[in-house]
Amino acid sequence: MSGKDESIFSKGALMGTKPGKQIIKQGLFKSKGFKQFNQYKEEAETTFPEFAKRFAKNLFDQINSDDNPNSTQQAFAEEVGSTEIILNASEIDPIKSKLEDFDTLHDRVLRILNSNFVKMTFPVFNGLFDASTDYFKDDPNSNMREDIVDGHIIAIDLSEPMDRIVDKDEDLEYLDDYKLMNPYILKLAREKISKGGEDVLKEFEEGFKQARIGQYLDTKLKDKPTSITEEELVESYKKYRSVMGTAGRNMALNRGPLAEIFYTGMAKAAESVGCGNEIEDSIRDKAAKIPSWPLFYSLKMNDVKSGFEETMKHSESYLNDARSALEELPDNFSHRKFLEFLFLTVEHYNLFWYKKLQEQNIWSELQQNLPTK
Repeated sequence: MSGKDESIFSKGALMGTKPGKQIIKQGLFKSKGFKQFNQYKEEAETTFPEFAKRFAKNLFDQINSDDNPNSTQQAFAEEVGSTEIILNASEIDPIKSKLEDFDTLHDRVLRILNSNFVKMTFPVFNGLFDASTDYFKDDPNSNMREDIVDGHIIAIDLSEPMDRIVDKDEDLEYLDDYKLMNPYILKLAREKISKGGEDVLKEFEEGFKQARIGQYLDTKLKDKPTSITEEELVESYKKYRSVMGTAGRNMALNRGPLAEIFYTGMAKAAESVGCGNEIEDSIRDKAAKIPSWPLFYSLKMNDVKSGFEETMKHSESYLNDARSALEELPDNFSHRKFLEFLFLTVEHYNLFWYKKLQEQNIWSELQQNLPTK
């Protein structure tokens, strides 16, 4: 279990939740799921520095070869529907000049890669791709795995600088650097994903479009925290569902029956983790995140304790849907236990933050900081 905060999966933390104790038990008995997951975790930790350097080098080449960066910025703003996440023409040259130093750019890449979402996802995609390779009897020695996994991790990573720019809650001194980098990150993701063929690229483009719809709505809902509807929150969760579901589908190179199963499993697991992220952010800010399920339920019930409890039930519902997808897997599927173990880590992750919230005992502050009309 890799993440930005390793303490989430420490022995002490695992002992504090029911799924965590199951994880420890599987580790002690070296279950198939544990061994597979640990194999991909160790591989990801070993290869992550190489990936980060490869990512930075590709970005470096793109930034340096672009003769019209202002046009690149404008085209990106038009595609994502926001001018907030790009630089003004007069701001480009000094930022571009700074990022033409490889070490500086590499530093920025490492900063945006320092994300639970990215680090927890890397080993999962490698596992899914290998499972697909085994099922379809593909050539395991091609570069396809690196291209497809790299491409989708890079696409997912794009959400990090974009969120930081919009939320303005971290890395404030680097936000202009991120604005310059964003279009090139998307271009690089597309180039790598396209190696999987037209169907795979088409699937990515649709998923990216749906994720943008979710992200756009998420931003708009910040302006009306007390009147957010359940339907709007479900729609905004496309920012999790579409990104991870599409990536899951493309780990099978968009081929049935695995493509649809991987989509559901990854989409629902991502939505479940989204609830855990919202609880984590609420602890940090001592206020329910806007928008989020904790905010929605707290306002609906006029009680933050009940609101966060309902959020946990919601996360469990998402995870149950993810687990149900495994019932559709083919007989003798090589990575079934791997996916079962993965969902156990998701369950622990959410419970870890919920338990942390209870320990912090900040209910009165959370209640006091609920937005009012």
